[in-house]
Amino acid sequence: MGNFYKDNDDIQFLFRHMDLKEVAGLQEEGFKYADQFNTAPVNAEEAVTNYDMVLDSIGQLSADFIAPRSEDVDHEGNTLNPDGTVSYASGIADALNALAKADVMGFTLPHRFGGLNFPNTIYSMAIEIVSRADASLMNIFGLQGIAETINFFADEDIKQYYLHDFASGKVTGAMVLTEPDAGSDLQACKLRAFQDDDGNWFLHGVKRFITNGCGEVLLVLARSEERSGGLGLSLFVCDRGPTVKVRRLEDKLGIHGSPTCELFFDNTPCQIIGERQRGLVTYVMSLMNGARIGIAGQSMGIAEATYRIARDYAASREQFGVPIEKLPAVRDLVIDMKMAIEAGRALLYETSWVVDHEIGLNKIIDNSDDKDAIKAAKQELKFIKRLAGMLTPMSKYYCSEMSNTVSYDSIQVLGGSGYMRDYACERHARDARITTIYEGTSQLQVVAAVRGVCGGTCEKYLVQLAEKQYADSVQDLTKLLAEGTQTLLGCAAFAKEQGVDYMDLYGRQLVDMAIALIIGYYFCDQASSKVQMDVAVAGNGRADAPKTVSMRQRKETLARRYVTRNAALIKSLAEEVRSGDKTTFKDYEALIGPVPEMA
Repeated sequence: MGNFYKDNDDIQFLFRHMDLKEVAGLQEEGFKYADQFNTAPVNAEEAVTNYDMVLDSIGQLSADFIAPRSEDVDHEGNTLNPDGTVSYASGIADALNALAKADVMGFTLPHRFGGLNFPNTIYSMAIEIVSRADASLMNIFGLQGIAETINFFADEDIKQYYLHDFASGKVTGAMVLTEPDAGSDLQACKLRAFQDDDGNWFLHGVKRFITNGCGEVLLVLARSEERSGGLGLSLFVCDRGPTVKVRRLEDKLGIHGSPTCELFFDNTPCQIIGERQRGLVTYVMSLMNGARIGIAGQSMGIAEATYRIARDYAASREQFGVPIEKLPAVRDLVIDMKMAIEAGRALLYETSWVVDHEIGLNKIIDNSDDKDAIKAAKQELKFIKRLAGMLTPMSKYYCSEMSNTVSYDSIQVLGGSGYMRDYACERHARDARITTIYEGTSQLQVVAAVRGVCGGTCEKYLVQLAEKQYADSVQDLTKLLAEGTQTLLGCAAFAKEQGVDYMDLYGRQLVDMAIALIIGYYFCDQASSKVQMDVAVAGNGRADAPKTVSMRQRKETLARRYVTRNAALIKSLAEEVRSGDKTTFKDYEALIGPVPEMA
C-alpha cells in the first residue's frame, strides 16, 4: 500500500519541526471545545496526533485510490448535460465520495458544523498530497475556503443552512467572480444584484471561467449599487437551481477533471453575505488569499509528482554505459528540481503558519474576556497581518512558477519519452500551466508582494529571522544572508525613489531577492533543527547500498547550496534594479513595433 504522506521525508520532517502545538492552541482557542464535541482535542498533543492521523489517511487514499484514476480522469473530462447540469469524470466523482467518507471535506470548519477545525498549515499539507495524486481534484477539494468565507462573514441562519452539508461532503462550492470583461480587474464586475419590493435579492448576468461552477453552493460577486468600482460590489450566496445554467464547459489545456464553466444567472434568488458594498474589498480579498495559498499547495503537489518521475527515470535510464543521473548536466538539473521543491514547501508551510497565527489572534480579540490578552493580540496582529499579506502572494508566485519550471525540466530529463503520453510528465506540465494564471497571475502576485518588500514588512521579518538561534555550522550562511539583506534594502530604497511605476517594473527582481533571503533563513533554521530524524540517501536506489544521514545534516547541505548560489543571484538582481533603465516606459513603441495584423 502506498502513502503520499508517509513516503515524503520532507513533509514528515516539517510536520515535526514546525511549532504545530502553538497553532493548535490558537485554533482550538485553548481547547475549550473538548467538553462539547467528541472530535475536539483536549490538549496540543492530542491535536497534533489527530493531524498526523488524518494526513496519514489522506496520504493512503491519495496513493491507492485517487492517483490510479488520474490518467483516466484526464482523458475522460467532464460532461455538460442537455439540462445544463454537469457530470464529473467518474474518477473525480469516486474520489469526492471517498473524501467525504473520510470526513475531510470540512477540513477547517468549526466542530459545531461537523468540521475538523484543522489549521491552514495542515490543510496546505493535505492539499499538496491530494494534488500530487490528481491536481484537478484539488480544485474541488481545495475550494473549502468558500465554506470558510460563509463561516467568517455570513449570518448564523446562512451558516446553519450551508455549513453542515459542506462538512459532510454533501455539497461542493464555487467562487463565482470572473466575467468576460472582468478577469483580474474584479472591480469591473457587471453581474447585477437587485432587490424586489419585499427586499429579496436576485442575480442576473453572466460569469465565465468559474472553477467547479456546477457546484451546489455558489458565492457570487455582483454589483449591488449603481456606483462603479469596487465599492459598488457585494457578495452573495445562492443554490444551484433552475435559474442557474451552465452555458458551456471550457476546453482547456490541463486540469481536465476540474470543470470550468460559463454561468448564466436568470433572476436567481440569493442571500447577501455580510454587509453591502464590502463584497470585493473585504470578503473576496479574504477568499482570494485563501485560494492563493491553495494554488501554492496544488503547485507543490504537481511539482512533487513530476519530480519523482524524473528522479526515477534518471536513476534507471542508461546512456553511454551509465545511468543518466551520473552525467553532470542531468545531475545538476535533478538537484535543482529537488531543492526548488523543498524551498517552495518551506515558504508555503511557513506562510500557512503565519495565516493560522493571524486567524488565532483574531479569535482572541473577538472571543476573549481577558483585556490584557486582547490588547497583546491587537498589538501582535498589526505586524502579523502585514506579514501574511506579503507572504501569501510570495507563496503563490514562487510555488506556481517553480511548479512550471520543475514540470518542464522533468520532461527534459526524460527527453523524447517525456514528450509522449507514455509518462505522466506531459500531463503534469499541462496541469501546472494554469497555476501561474488563476487566482491572480504571477505578475499581480509580484505587485502585491513588492509593497511588503519596499514598505518595511520584509525588513522587519528578515530582522526577526536573523535573530533566531542557528547552529554554528551555518553561521557563515547567515552572514551571507545578512549581507544580502542590506543589498535588498538598498535596492528597495532606490526603487522607491524612482517612483511607483519603477518599483512595479522591477518588482520581480525585488521579490525574488526577498524570497531567496527568506527561504535561505528557513533552510538554516531547518539545518539547526532539534528533530531527530534519519533519511535514506543513495545515488541509485536500485544498485547502491542504502545509507542514512540525519535530516539536519542533509538540510545543512541543502542550505549551503541554496544560500551560496543565491548570494550571486542577489548581486545580479541588484544590478538590474539599480540600473535605472526605463526603456520600458520611454521606448515601448520603438522596441516592439506596431500591433501585428491577425489573420
